[in-house]
Amino acid sequence: MKNISLDISKAAQFLSNGAVKALEPQVKAAQESLENGTCPGNDFLGWLHLPSSITPEFLADIQATAQVMRENCDAVVVAGIGGSYLGARAVIEALGNSFAWLIQDQKNPIILFAGNNIGEDYLSELTEYLKDKKFGVINISKSGTTTETALTFRLLKKQCEAQRGKEEAKKVIVAVTDAKRGAARTCADKEGYKSFIIPDNVGGRFSVLTPVGLLPIACAGFDICQLVKGAADMEAACGKDVAFEDNPAAIYAAVRNGLYGEAGKKIEIMVNYQPKLHFISEWWKQLYGESEGKDGKGIFPASCDFTTDLHSMGQWIQAGERSIFETVISIEQPNRKLLFPEDEENLDGLNFLAGKRVDEVNKMAELGTRLAHVDGGVPNIRISVPELNEYYIGQLIYFFEIACGISGNVLGVNPFNQPGVEAYKKNMFALLDKPGYEADSKAIKERLAKEG
Repeated sequence: MKNISLDISKAAQFLSNGAVKALEPQVKAAQESLENGTCPGNDFLGWLHLPSSITPEFLADIQATAQVMRENCDAVVVAGIGGSYLGARAVIEALGNSFAWLIQDQKNPIILFAGNNIGEDYLSELTEYLKDKKFGVINISKSGTTTETALTFRLLKKQCEAQRGKEEAKKVIVAVTDAKRGAARTCADKEGYKSFIIPDNVGGRFSVLTPVGLLPIACAGFDICQLVKGAADMEAACGKDVAFEDNPAAIYAAVRNGLYGEAGKKIEIMVNYQPKLHFISEWWKQLYGESEGKDGKGIFPASCDFTTDLHSMGQWIQAGERSIFETVISIEQPNRKLLFPEDEENLDGLNFLAGKRVDEVNKMAELGTRLAHVDGGVPNIRISVPELNEYYIGQLIYFFEIACGISGNVLGVNPFNQPGVEAYKKNMFALLDKPGYEADSKAIKERLAKEG
């Protein structure tokens, strides 16, 4: 089978001659530090060879659990935040029907996502929707105390037990959590829930190929074996012994850092021309933003869905501040075929397109936009994906993960921690008068009074 491929020609032209090749020593050293476990954050490298280490028995256990959920649920709610839901949602929405929530699927439950916000309306509307549904819950939390997810799980657990009875609810509530400690582990053991372990050495944003992502994806009816196979094949294609010029992740990491350091491009916009990829971009934003945005450094990750956002952001991208570059994900072959129709009156003047595939029009929009943006001073990297299926999504996931690890090390930061994420939590708990935060509560309330 083919692999996803990388075209950097319209990005390298914005760099000095030989600049990408000149970064080879740094990139290779960064990848070797990952392999040798000598990089910052080396206690979170469990994702590095995860795809090739996943066994058929492990996948069979996940599939069996998913089958129980599929047979007993109209809906499955994934309760998680950040890396605990974005990867699963990215894959499910990329592979699923765009109108899944309107279709009565007899084989697969609808997959819903909660625990990723504290919206009272959202949670109220969710519980209202579930009142007449046979639903299950996948609670994804290492600690079990993350506010957004814990609040959601508390609501859903009580509702599921009330609607189905405590014994029946046990069959359709699954915990994905720490092996030994934490509130979610204690609850799972006490209630007798089926559970899967989040490995200690895999951070949330790198966890989509653990049960964090694999179980919801399997519940949605997708082939997790092919997903893992694609990731494993990309792991081999990006191995440390692969020549620099043949290693797509190494090249991507080099070009990004070259554009950042030499060309002063501080913002990377992830672009797609396939609406199903919206949440792939959302997952990618967390992966790179949380990994690289620290120590006063890092490319800011943004995203646009084209051609939709060309009618809102196109002007700024074409002619705004020249601090950006684009990475375009292009799907070579769509899964469906639809021809542009002929119209007798031709009031819109589009009969010149009659008989063409809609995707041909989309591809010309993509090519025309890339040429225009390059002419406007926006470097473009293009990632070509043969088709939208489990295998190639698995490749894409691992490609971005390994490139992120390499890129963060080249940048000189620890790509596997996120100290800045805790700042808002400390303030929130202090404002809510959480026990243990009394000193912080007093200080922050004095500050607010002083600031008016």
